[in-house]
Amino acid sequence: MDSLNPDLPPLVETSAAPRVWKFWGTALWGIVIFAAMFVGQIGAIVFLVWHHGAPMSLASMQDVGREPAALALSVTMGLPATLAAVWLAIRIKKAAFVDYLALYWPSWKQLLFGAVGLILLVLAWETMSRMLGREATPGFMTDLLKSGRDKGAALMLLFAFSVAAPMSEEVLARGFLFRGWSASFLRVPGAILLSSLVWTVVHLQYDFYFLAEVFTIGLWFGYMRHRANSLWLTILLHALNNMTAVVLTMWLGD
Repeated sequence: MDSLNPDLPPLVETSAAPRVWKFWGTALWGIVIFAAMFVGQIGAIVFLVWHHGAPMSLASMQDVGREPAALALSVTMGLPATLAAVWLAIRIKKAAFVDYLALYWPSWKQLLFGAVGLILLVLAWETMSRMLGREATPGFMTDLLKSGRDKGAALMLLFAFSVAAPMSEEVLARGFLFRGWSASFLRVPGAILLSSLVWTVVHLQYDFYFLAEVFTIGLWFGYMRHRANSLWLTILLHALNNMTAVVLTMWLGD
């Protein structure tokens, strides 16, 4: 009956503060995760050089890495390395992997809204490219994908760019980085901007024009990640974007 005593107010259970890496912790772990992704990708090339019996040199790695099948394997092997590093960072905080990364399935309305916004954004960039007389897809990517098609590596490239790459990049950018930075002084707007910038830096093989397009798409993904509280949503949108580009280039292009 103590709960009826005005001198003894009832106890109120408060949930513990979520265990999240804040700004600097997220930034430092982000570097570690990116390094793990890079090691996973380079490790695949090193294995192929060794498997082919070629001398272990930078020139040999570059020669092997130019092959579409080798590049597809390299991109794919970056995924388990990324997931392992992210799992370790979250494990140290003793947080739930699913909750930390917001691995929740979006509703159909959220998926449709995100897809429509992405399509409109891509069409806007496509229109601008045509007006400026620019190619809509970087030339080296077009050459890579068509070469992969001709050499029988089409399905490997499709999986690498439509499944492995979107998962690796989204887990890093809209998953781990957004989660920590949105809980810091940056809040949600700053986390969307900074995580999009980091994601853009990952694509430095493109020129400034395509980097601008990547950045704006990243802003849309970041907004949808926040709006739907779902990393699976941005993974699906990212996969849709990449798969469309790969299919159009390899099988429906000139």
